[in-house]
Amino acid sequence: MKLILTQQVSGLGEPGDVIEVRDGYGRNYLVPRGFAIRWTRGAEKEIESIKKARSAREIATVEHAKEVAGQLKALRVTLRTRSGSGGRLFGAVTAADIAEAVRAANGPDLDRRRIEIGNPIKTIGTHRVSVRLHSDVNATIDVNVVEA
Repeated sequence: MKLILTQQVSGLGEPGDVIEVRDGYGRNYLVPRGFAIRWTRGAEKEIESIKKARSAREIATVEHAKEVAGQLKALRVTLRTRSGSGGRLFGAVTAADIAEAVRAANGPDLDRRRIEIGNPIKTIGTHRVSVRLHSDVNATIDVNVVEA
């Protein structure tokens, strides 16, 4: 099955890439989750708009990615949220919440799609989150979740 990626998928490629995958993987996983669209001649025209949008928000060079990683390493991110008894949160912390907390801590603007949360954050405390800045550069952030 031929698909066009709309988001970055680890091990497959970047947005705008045309990939060939097995039918079941494409039909049951990539397309329903919005990671890819079916390749057609009409969809081929969308590749340019996807790549243009990607270049506007992408960290272009490895040097710039390393610079942003250094900024993130020096940053102390605190996220205030409501919690119940025992330190359990009402809901979970999302990637968008973390991106907003980094911005509030005078950090760089991060695309929420680049933030990878291993296990859902549902408790108060310090949690480690990975940020995929560039295909060669990853950074980690320690997010301190406190009660509001």
